[in-house]
Amino acid sequence: MRKVKVLGLAIIMAVFGLMAIGSGSDSSGSENKEITTSSSAESEGDTAESSVESSQEESESADEVSSSKADSPTIEEQILVENDSIKITAMDYEADSIWGDGIKLLLENNSSSDIGVGLDALIVNDYMITDLFSSTIAAGKKSNETLSLYNSQLKAAGINSVGKIEIYFHTFDPETYLTLDTFDCVTIKTSLYDSMDLTPDDSGQELYNEDGIRIVGKYVNEDSIWGTGILLYIENNSGENKIIQCDDLSVNGFMLTPFFSSTVYGGKKAISEITLLSTELEENNIESVDEVELKFNIIDEDFMNSKESGVIAFSTK
Repeated sequence: MRKVKVLGLAIIMAVFGLMAIGSGSDSSGSENKEITTSSSAESEGDTAESSVESSQEESESADEVSSSKADSPTIEEQILVENDSIKITAMDYEADSIWGDGIKLLLENNSSSDIGVGLDALIVNDYMITDLFSSTIAAGKKSNETLSLYNSQLKAAGINSVGKIEIYFHTFDPETYLTLDTFDCVTIKTSLYDSMDLTPDDSGQELYNEDGIRIVGKYVNEDSIWGTGILLYIENNSGENKIIQCDDLSVNGFMLTPFFSSTVYGGKKAISEITLLSTELEENNIESVDEVELKFNIIDEDFMNSKESGVIAFSTK
């Protein structure tokens, strides 16, 4: 039951993530509230505060970096996956100022059955990036597709120059959606690989730091597309892939339902948002998110083990 819950929430959050993250980053930043004065009522270890930059400065800095982007990356044509059934070739790098950049793929189905192609993970410059890529190729046919790197996701992670793209492909039966094959990570290095900046923007209030998992609260955006978003920076140095969720969340003393699930591979980072629906905030007459309490759940990728943090409390201003 726990596995089904995690998988279902992960799918929902993939859709939420694409639409929510970065939804307020183009404004002046006045709707973003800094996260301050965190404490852990049941902490097993002390957490240290990181320096907090103003959300307005972060937003303006991101805009400046984005506007200074002069060179679009290029890639060499390369075979990413090939077996008796499927061949996937990266053909070109495509820049799109509206939706984001993308990798043009040629998918070739060499089998006698229809095959679906999807992703288990997409990682850009060591940041987990939400994707909704899925394509079905009829038996014996080919298909040109684009694997999108959405602007909102890249901007939220502070990625100006895409230098490295790591992709975990899988194939599935289009009728049953059962996985047919999974493939090792394939890495695409762009023409900007040597100049990409991998320095993380981990400014904010450190909320959790144990066993290689570090979570920093960056800011609260009360003008998120779904209601209110609590933006987090997550770093996984545990050596294992982890799923991070949260429970027992309250705002200003009222229990609310958090929509949040973030899968972070070992050695990678993520920018993820805890979404609080506007309908629930209105039902509890919450006009301003001032005091937050929650617990984080750190779950193994195989769902066999999980660890719950103590109660973590923080304020906003």
